[in-house]
Amino acid sequence: MEKYIRTFFIFLLSAILCKCQVQDIFRDIRRIFNIGDGVIDDTQELRKEYDFIVIGAGSGGSVVANRLTEHPKWSVLLLEAGKDENFITDVPLLAAFQSGTGYNWGYKSEKQRTACLGLIDGRHDFDSWSKMGNNGWSFDEVLPYFLKSENCTRCVDIDPRFHRNDGYLNIEHPGYESPIVKLFLKAGQDLGYTNNDPNGKVSLGFSRVQATMKNGGRCSAAKAFLKPVKNRSNLHILSRSRVTKILIDPQTKQTYGVEFLRNRRKYSVGVKKEVILSAGSFNSPHLLMLSGIGPRDVLESAKLKVIQDLKSGLQPSRPHGNVNSCFSGRGPYTIPGGAEALAFVKTKYANTNDDYPDMELVLGAGALNGDTFGSFRGLLGIPDSLYNQVYKPISRYPGFGIATVLLRPKSRGRVLLKDSNPLHWPIIRPNYFEKDEDVATMIEGIKIAISVASSTHFRRYNTTLNTIPFPGCESIPFGSDPYWACAVRHVATTLGHQVGTCKMGPVSDPDAVVDPELKVYGIQGLRVVDGSIMPNIVAGHTNAVIFMIGEKASDLIKSTWRDS
Repeated sequence: MEKYIRTFFIFLLSAILCKCQVQDIFRDIRRIFNIGDGVIDDTQELRKEYDFIVIGAGSGGSVVANRLTEHPKWSVLLLEAGKDENFITDVPLLAAFQSGTGYNWGYKSEKQRTACLGLIDGRHDFDSWSKMGNNGWSFDEVLPYFLKSENCTRCVDIDPRFHRNDGYLNIEHPGYESPIVKLFLKAGQDLGYTNNDPNGKVSLGFSRVQATMKNGGRCSAAKAFLKPVKNRSNLHILSRSRVTKILIDPQTKQTYGVEFLRNRRKYSVGVKKEVILSAGSFNSPHLLMLSGIGPRDVLESAKLKVIQDLKSGLQPSRPHGNVNSCFSGRGPYTIPGGAEALAFVKTKYANTNDDYPDMELVLGAGALNGDTFGSFRGLLGIPDSLYNQVYKPISRYPGFGIATVLLRPKSRGRVLLKDSNPLHWPIIRPNYFEKDEDVATMIEGIKIAISVASSTHFRRYNTTLNTIPFPGCESIPFGSDPYWACAVRHVATTLGHQVGTCKMGPVSDPDAVVDPELKVYGIQGLRVVDGSIMPNIVAGHTNAVIFMIGEKASDLIKSTWRDS
């Protein structure tokens, strides 16, 4: 890293001497280090009409854009509101810190009465989708699409039946492992769990992290699916392009184009076949409502014309909390978001007869007591007063954290319109811990995390739970169920796995927004392809599932237009 910094200053000095443009310097840096190499091509002339328009270059949209342009006669416009990546976004350890930059929408939820009180303002999943009436979405039917994307060439201790090594998306373990990982895995065995492949046949167990990385660097959806095909003549990618409306004929209900803003200029582009909405679990329902698709009362209150009355805006919510006790492709910077290992476990509230966890434990390489500069707690909304009271007194000690993640929350939130201005944020009401059952499950998860950190394997290093009480919970006996309930409601934060806002379901489901082919009910030429279509949240991380949704959706779209 030192030589990279030194080289950077040499380039900067050269820029001053030859009066070069700073943006040219950064482009040279990316090219030499082969990092953040641009996949966004803004040089092509915008056409008046495309066969397909894809909104959003995330895990769903990038896959769809790649797969549809495999057909050489189909033209695809991919519109992405964000900008190109850079060398900072390539560092896995800094993943969480990107939330505080321009790479994140910066959305904030409304203040909640049931959560965040102490903060600043497997398999069974997909079989259940099928049983809900979503034909084609059982585990056996979606597994080929998981495998299609994956390139797991550097993975070890995996179940080969559930992995492939010829896809676009690179998967590997971090290039660094601290000593606490082995302790964590051994503690899991003592609790009766196996050390397993978390993406294999058995969900329950303890394991090292598998992440979307390549040679220790972050492998984003754009790097995996867009960079290899960016020069296809039938693919036009526009970054910094914010879609404000999907154009739909109110009489025929046929989608005919989109409107978007770029460089403060408004554009309208037509579509021949379909618009594929892949803007994410907040922006997809927001765009649908701005375009006249959504709950009638919400649209009418925003003075928007109702084209299709659909019940969009429902979502499961997934919170999590912590129990705290030179980039060369290896080393600590390759740890994705600071997560070194994980475990999928069951609390006493889960069905003991199946392989279906209700709690995840994530082993962190550090803890909040090491956040002396305040960058991480600022992202989580943790006030300085809480840090100073709970964490600062132990800041001189080394620490690690075990995050408890509620996998199958029962609480539900809403995404609503603030008004008809497309540049205004949507109203987000996550309703975390609205159901007391969610708090009870989190308490049991915390107890399991404490038992892991208190095992004989950790005890030899004198690991000690931080017993300084959280503000607002001081009067409750520390370690009791009421204390942990108080702590959960005060300091648990979101993991960012919001889904289900444009629910997939059969025509008989009154809450469904899209059908099992991901077509928006009542509208022609419009599909939704992202995490918002999930009928319930999966008991695991959502990113791989969204890649799968993109792969399956691509085949559904190809099947519809095969002869055109």
